[in-house]
Amino acid sequence: MAIISHSLLKYFEIELKTLTAMVSLGNISTPATIFPTRYAAAAGSSKHQCRASIATRDELLGLISDDERGLRSQKDKRRKERILRAFEALAAESASSDGITTDSRLSGTWRMLWTTEKEQLFIVDKAPLFGTRAGDILQVIDVGENRLNNVITFPPSGAFVVASTMEVVSDKRVEFQFTGALLRSDTWSLPVPPFGKGWFESVYLDEHIRLAKDIRGDFLVVERAPYDWIDEADFWSLT
Repeated sequence: MAIISHSLLKYFEIELKTLTAMVSLGNISTPATIFPTRYAAAAGSSKHQCRASIATRDELLGLISDDERGLRSQKDKRRKERILRAFEALAAESASSDGITTDSRLSGTWRMLWTTEKEQLFIVDKAPLFGTRAGDILQVIDVGENRLNNVITFPPSGAFVVASTMEVVSDKRVEFQFTGALLRSDTWSLPVPPFGKGWFESVYLDEHIRLAKDIRGDFLVVERAPYDWIDEADFWSLT
């Protein structure tokens, strides 16, 4: 799903320069190269998954494993087409099951493995120009509380957080409304006005990964992160 509107991206560029200034002043140490750990397919499977689905899932994960979260396929049409064929094949197999992806299993901290969303890829690609680096990119979802936080981390202590309210409207679709955003380190924070609303559909969901499409036609592959992202109260207060 789109976590940053085009208008918000411009604002973010300005604030990222501020984050860089903090680095140069010593308030934030310059991070090492950090990228999400690529998902390793589990040997076992759930009772709801057939061998064909596991093979299709592993094919997709193999294709995106060295794609730098989508940067390489953004510039390589054939590579992108291969990934999207595997994406759609897995989504089609999921559709043949019960197809419900908006129940309590949707809750949790999800880490981005791959996307077609230009705004996210811009940040991943250009952050080093500002003296920092994008770490994990997360979706933090709480179905019971109707909360959605999108988070771009800048290790060791920076983060850009976009807060939203959300509503489950079908077996697959979630609608959301941005309520605020915050660029912060461990010593300061800069609020950003809220921008926009939209929806996303989770077209595949298992114990480990989730596939989603959004209102703008972007594609997303996320894994269940090996940790829970715990937000401070002032971030949740944005909702």
